Amino acid sequence: MSSSSTQTIEHIVLFKVNEQTEPTKINTMLNRLNNLISLDQVLYLSAGPIFRNKSASSLYNFTHLLHSRYKSKEDLNGYGVHPDHQSVVKENVLPICDDIMAVDWVSNLENGPSSLVVKPGSAMKITFLKLKEGLGETEKGVVLDTIGGIKNGVGKDFIEQISFGENFSPRAKGFTIGSIDVCQGVEELDKLDLNQDGVEKEKEKVRDLLDGVIVLDYVVPNSLSSANL
Repeated sequence: MSSSSTQTIEHIVLFKVNEQTEPTKINTMLNRLNNLISLDQVLYLSAGPIFRNKSASSLYNFTHLLHSRYKSKEDLNGYGVHPDHQSVVKENVLPICDDIMAVDWVSNLENGPSSLVVKPGSAMKITFLKLKEGLGETEKGVVLDTIGGIKNGVGKDFIEQISFGENFSPRAKGFTIGSIDVCQGVEELDKLDLNQDGVEKEKEKVRDLLDGVIVLDYVVPNSLSSANL
């Protein structure tokens, strides 16, 4: 069978909600964020709590995330300036969040439009990498090739979809590359983690090139709706 690919804009926002925040305010924020799926520019969107934060540094102690997809950078920009989005940010996000960061990249997803919507219950491993200062395009290419090799190698039995690319968001706190591994569920994500020897072998190829890593696990909520594709 032949497969096609769709160029897609990935947009991930991480939120650190103040630990004193009332649960009702958190739920309102998530509900309003998820309702942004109704905007014309949005192909897919989900927002919810981070399942596991595996980042070594306490600087990146984020609690919630939003993941959305767009056909183009122009659509992402249109989403960002849309009055409904601006309202949610002003009224529900900024008042309760101590920290926010965003990572965006262009990805070529296989199998066309049907792959854009991540099914509820899917488990995702989200990784952000910060390259050391002074590295060039060659080193960046090595890192990107290594990420792609994980799916085709040690992760091929567990990862249903992988998306990765170079960040273009100015709000990424210096992180250079983002990636998403989509597994069918938590069980498959855990099996991927159990295969750490193989993953670590791949990562060893690029460890000396990195100056920071964020690793998060996220389970797509079951109460999602999606745009018509």
